Amino acid sequence: MFAEENGLKGDPRLQGISNAIRVVPHFPKPGIMFQDITTLLLNHKAFKDAVDIFVDRYRHMNISVVAGVEARGFMFGPSIALAIGAKFVPLSKPGTLPDNAMMCVQNHFPSPYFGEQIGTVEKNRLLLDKSYSTVSKLPSEVISEDYVLEYGTDRLEMHVNAVLPGERALVFDDLVATGGTLSAAIRLLERAGAEVVECACVIGLPVVEEQCRLNGKPLYILVEPREIEDCC
Repeated sequence: MFAEENGLKGDPRLQGISNAIRVVPHFPKPGIMFQDITTLLLNHKAFKDAVDIFVDRYRHMNISVVAGVEARGFMFGPSIALAIGAKFVPLSKPGTLPDNAMMCVQNHFPSPYFGEQIGTVEKNRLLLDKSYSTVSKLPSEVISEDYVLEYGTDRLEMHVNAVLPGERALVFDDLVATGGTLSAAIRLLERAGAEVVECACVIGLPVVEEQCRLNGKPLYILVEPREIEDCC
């Protein structure tokens, strides 16, 4: 549901939040209206208003975990978690390094961090293929969940034992379009035994409000994406 459908209709904070989001036409490809929340973060009042709305909604839901999706979920999630007395759990995406960057990693992080030889990278969970090295950004043992994108696949990772069975979790990301990433986050948390209470986003498309791809979990959204007239 949208915030204005849940007691905030006419709340001036929502318009201020929407106005603080910058729209970048044709990024990262033609036809895309990129919703840039970095300008929202620069606006202290709008940023605080957004966090306050989420905190007011979740402070009495007995949520013990706020799971933020990399990267922009990391910007809001910790503030919300602190305010409602929950822990923050990062859901990270694996990074990639070209093979010839492996020696650069070795040079910058010498023994004992990466060992005496490049052959010890297996200990550091660097998974090599023919041209790229997939690097987990989380330093300890992880569980992961793959999901399908429009033009490929991606993966979310979480530290083992970051979430305990029976914990009540909120999943947070900045924007929801198709719901694929949030659905993967839900599956990952549920595999760890958590109960996902709800998903929350700053920006969301009205069509996703139907929750058709969110495993039946409710979705709470502050504002719709902004558009720029005649930008195309």
